[in-house]
Amino acid sequence: MAPRVVAADTPGVGVRPGKLKVFLGAAPGVGKTYRMLDEGRRRARRGTDVVVAYAECHARPHTEEKLEGLEILPRTHREYRGGTFSELDLDGVLARHPEVALVDELPHTNVPGGRNAKRWQDIEELLAAGIDVVTTVNVQHLESLNDVVEKITGVPQRETVPDDVVRRAHQIELVDMPAEALRRRMAHGNIYQPEKVDAALAHYFRVGNLTALRELALLWVAGRVDETLQKYRSDHGIGTVWETRERVVVALTGGPEGETLIRRAERIADRSSGGDLLAVHVARSDGLADASPAALAKQRELVESLGGSYHSVVGDHVPTALLDFARAENATQLVLGTSRRSWLSRLLAPRGIGEDTVELSGDIDVHMVTHGGAGRGRRPSAPGHQLPYARRVAGPLAGLTLPLLLTAVLANTRGSLNLTSEALLFLVAVIGVACLGGVVSALLASLTASLLLNYYFIPPSGQFTITEPNNALALAVFVVVAVTVAALVDRSLRLARRAASATAEAETLSSMAGNILRGDQAVSMLLERTRETFGMESAELVPRSDQETEALEGHDGLVKVPAGPDRVLVLRGRSLPASEHRVLTAFAAHLAAALDHARLAEAAAEVEPVKAADRMRTALLAAVSHDLRTPLAAGRAAISSLRSTDVDFSAAERDELLATADESLVKLNRLVDNLLDMSRLRAGALTLHLQPTAFADVLPLALDTLPATSVPVESQGLTEICDVLADPPLLERVIANLVTNAVRHSPPQRRVLISASSLGSRVELRVVDRGPGLRPEDRDRIFVPFQRLGDNDNTTGLGLGLALSRGLAEAMGGTLTPEDTPGGGLTMVLSLRAAAAEEPAGLTYDGPA
Repeated sequence: MAPRVVAADTPGVGVRPGKLKVFLGAAPGVGKTYRMLDEGRRRARRGTDVVVAYAECHARPHTEEKLEGLEILPRTHREYRGGTFSELDLDGVLARHPEVALVDELPHTNVPGGRNAKRWQDIEELLAAGIDVVTTVNVQHLESLNDVVEKITGVPQRETVPDDVVRRAHQIELVDMPAEALRRRMAHGNIYQPEKVDAALAHYFRVGNLTALRELALLWVAGRVDETLQKYRSDHGIGTVWETRERVVVALTGGPEGETLIRRAERIADRSSGGDLLAVHVARSDGLADASPAALAKQRELVESLGGSYHSVVGDHVPTALLDFARAENATQLVLGTSRRSWLSRLLAPRGIGEDTVELSGDIDVHMVTHGGAGRGRRPSAPGHQLPYARRVAGPLAGLTLPLLLTAVLANTRGSLNLTSEALLFLVAVIGVACLGGVVSALLASLTASLLLNYYFIPPSGQFTITEPNNALALAVFVVVAVTVAALVDRSLRLARRAASATAEAETLSSMAGNILRGDQAVSMLLERTRETFGMESAELVPRSDQETEALEGHDGLVKVPAGPDRVLVLRGRSLPASEHRVLTAFAAHLAAALDHARLAEAAAEVEPVKAADRMRTALLAAVSHDLRTPLAAGRAAISSLRSTDVDFSAAERDELLATADESLVKLNRLVDNLLDMSRLRAGALTLHLQPTAFADVLPLALDTLPATSVPVESQGLTEICDVLADPPLLERVIANLVTNAVRHSPPQRRVLISASSLGSRVELRVVDRGPGLRPEDRDRIFVPFQRLGDNDNTTGLGLGLALSRGLAEAMGGTLTPEDTPGGGLTMVLSLRAAAAEEPAGLTYDGPA
């Protein structure tokens, strides 16, 4: 059955949480806000109390018409970086407390000053207060698809929303529009202002981009629909397969044929668009003799590289476990390898896993795939809690018939063997029966053999009497040896069962450990893995005193295991044998540890900003204690000397003292500016005025601020390059800091080169020096404030230049990265957006830098 996984505490009684409805679009302009407002009008006509808490119409007349007749709540206004911004008035909506609130732009970043950083957090507060919310989001803002969208469009999306926030919505409605129709809307001026239409159509709104985004949106919504279907089937106890989508399950044993089966299953899944590939390994409680952990790990990597998923389940009967898993995943096809058993094994036990699976498969298609290892035999599996049916039948039969056949053979060769040899042959027959059918069959064989040996071969023949004491002793020894050997064989089989069971448990726990090592530590994911492994309908982690757990006490198939001091792992679906209970206890311990880890990580995340601020203050005090004092002391000494009446300075000496004071004040001013700018960056309060800017215009101003040096600075290619989108004064500061750093580390008379080039929609400025270069491990450290790598004194500045430069570059939407200079040295690469490639308004909102 499909899962119902609950990781958080069960909501208590009180306010009914509100329901969330999301209109999901593939791109800006498909009509999400229009549909949201139309939904509000429809509900209002039915008598529902609906308010517009926040709607962004982008001056589109048809959308603004939908506001008529709806109550629009006032927005709140906040000052930020010299501007005034309107935001959702969260407290106002909570105070008004409507039945339904329309809140546009789910991933929006709030202007600092409010209670939450993101609008989706505001919406969660509204839902918790019992207010239904209707909102909008584009597919490019989903966290899981953010990098994919950037690769497709070349436009980074800095505002994202966790997928789980959208997945938890009560309803998700796709607002779809073909690419050509959306471009026609754009061309008609229904999305952006006329002056932005051409740039938008040539860049973000290309047909290929829109088609790819549309496919992403359709697939994401299809996945959400599939989750809803699985939950419906689970809630209604539907075990039959609904062939809504091709799902191919391939069974892996860890044998060498695994890769062949995986590739065959992948080809079957590829025949239907959107088909899923699932690989499953059944860990039997009696072990699987030919399951190689290394082979399974390799096959898992192959499955995941093909876009499939790997699963491990526990089950005593492999066909039943396979089919239970396939039906729970609503699989339509099952791929198995043909048996590797030898002809002799098939002769003794004609039915194998494949035959049983086909018989029990019902409406699931089963593919039996041949492979190189078919029919070549394999090591016998360790017996389970009881012998297979064929051996349980064959053992007693062999215990009766084998001694009779041996008697017939020896009777025809009477006189060729003595009594000792005949007794040893009967002993071999008893041992063979013990290996086949266990101790009970061996006892039956020993009794039959002793009677036949006495009657036919011990004098007097044809009677059950024994005349010679030696023969009586031989018969007694024969019986004792036969029973002892049979008991030892049975004990070895029981030990093998225990070892095999321990191997299966270790294999299952190893799979769980592998999930954790791969980073699957989310409690919800581990719960899903637990539910899947034990073939249960649901897995929940609830408080020990939870009322829901108490209400479930009388339900059939309910399994409870402690998971830490305050949680209980509750599984529902079937009763578990004791062997699986041991493994389940280990899973519960993993869940408890994961929950504790999440709590500690959350606590550490809260402490980290405080630690970072403390480190910053400590470093600042350590640096300022000298670097600010030096220019202050030099300037003060120069001015004090000039004011002194005890010394009569010449004109040249006065000029030198004034130059010293001026240089000290300039240095002090530069240090203070760097400190203030770094503080503004850290506080998010740096004001930006982005505009088209030419490197050739900014570079002379930056070079004017450099101190006198014997290192020549040259530039090339700056006049031919296009303008960049930047704040001119801040760009001047960045270039000045980069050149100052290059000059400081370059040998005398070795030039520093400044060059520029275009790369797609971005422009790169390179500052190249011939200094000592940089070790790979130091490439991140040079951007840490108050770090001066390679300096032996504190007279060269606060160590803020590169840290401030990277911060300013990122604030302007650029990057700053170090590279090795061919032949030795360091190249700092400043990458900024080309002014001609500016994104159309409304595509993204960067929010606070």
